[in-house]
Amino acid sequence: MSVLEKVFYSAPGQALAKLAGLPEPVTLRRGASWPSGPLVVAGLDGATLASGTLALLGRTTSEPVLDEPGRQPAPGYGSAIGAVVVDATELRTIDALEGLRAVLRPAVRALEPSGRVVLLARPVDGVDGLEARAVAQAIDGINRTVGKELRRGATANLVQVEPGVTPAALASTLGFLLQGRSAFVDGQTWRVGAAEVPGPAVRPLDELIVVVTGAARGIGAAIARTVASQGAIVVAVDVPAAGQALSAVANEVGGTALQLDITAPGAGARITAHVAARHSGNARIHGVVHNAGITRDKLLVNTDAERWQAVLQVNLAAELRINQTLLDPAVPGGLAEGGRIVAVSSTSGLAGNKGQANYAASKAGVAGLVRALAPEVAGRGITVNAVAPGFIITEMTATIPFVQREIFQRFNSLGQGGRPVDVAETIAWFLDPASAGVTGQVVRVCGQNLVGA
Repeated sequence: MSVLEKVFYSAPGQALAKLAGLPEPVTLRRGASWPSGPLVVAGLDGATLASGTLALLGRTTSEPVLDEPGRQPAPGYGSAIGAVVVDATELRTIDALEGLRAVLRPAVRALEPSGRVVLLARPVDGVDGLEARAVAQAIDGINRTVGKELRRGATANLVQVEPGVTPAALASTLGFLLQGRSAFVDGQTWRVGAAEVPGPAVRPLDELIVVVTGAARGIGAAIARTVASQGAIVVAVDVPAAGQALSAVANEVGGTALQLDITAPGAGARITAHVAARHSGNARIHGVVHNAGITRDKLLVNTDAERWQAVLQVNLAAELRINQTLLDPAVPGGLAEGGRIVAVSSTSGLAGNKGQANYAASKAGVAGLVRALAPEVAGRGITVNAVAPGFIITEMTATIPFVQREIFQRFNSLGQGGRPVDVAETIAWFLDPASAGVTGQVVRVCGQNLVGA
């Protein structure tokens, strides 16, 4: 546990949580660790995508226990299971939703700590007929509710699988969700589309160049470390004032440091020139992570033009300008065909937050930019996605007043704040070449906030 976490989970904090009736946070399973118990797979109405994907990942699976109507006593597993994956991609009728209940009831009771519930279904626009579309949306409601009912660090997530998706195209997503890398992703829904992808790799970013802005500390430093551990060549970017910390991070991960104010004219050109100069003449960026961001919090009635513009320029406008440069195929050191753009939004942008009108505008704008840009560059094999962190324990959040901090960090389904590595692992999954079928998505890394987002 880090020093910051020791402060957050201090004796006063525990006392306050007890008075509020909140449970003590559990230790979440993190990293590239799989569940220790059996992986239960249920293919409803003959669905086979989940079982095929887990076979490709080399995982052994078990048959589900079903809660059949009228059976007494209710059946159980007898011992803990690690995860349940329910393949509902063939469900089209309201009556067929009973299959989900019959699988989930015994499985949820048997989940080990940090267990996983993963649902696969079709998106609403991927099926025909009113009933089938209603059912597709109903599964999303089941997922979000199950996520709020799970205990002991277990999570539930729904993957909406577009028609034509193969086990290979789904493998990176299903692997991410079942491993500890997804520890703070809970109650979320996103889409995976058809794509040609490489097979699973131990170091999926090996020798690929990844640019990380705001890399000197906090989440940015965690991103640099995480992608470097997967083989990436890191270009760490931050403002000159953070030069010493930036160099330390770059040296730690074996990358290079670029001191740069991303709002400066020609910032994108500075990045591409750095890549072209430091690497071979034909070097291209595999992924850019737009992590740099600032806050200038005030109630809207107290927000002047300077505070407003500062946040929007750093958090949104700079990203737009840098992308324009990196996406130019004629620019040496730009983004490669089949590359990755990953942005950092925020649950504050998706749900709003008192005193953060400027910040919420910028982070909602990031989400909008991702959704708009993704189809424009899809023909080049480039994906565009965003993470939306909730309450993450960093030096920035440590400045929040004590009582507010304790409430914010615990008011989610996992009952605790996330770590920078939780955001970083989600970004690394987006960057994986095997995640080519995931684009235009905004995934919240928030432990499933109980209100708003």
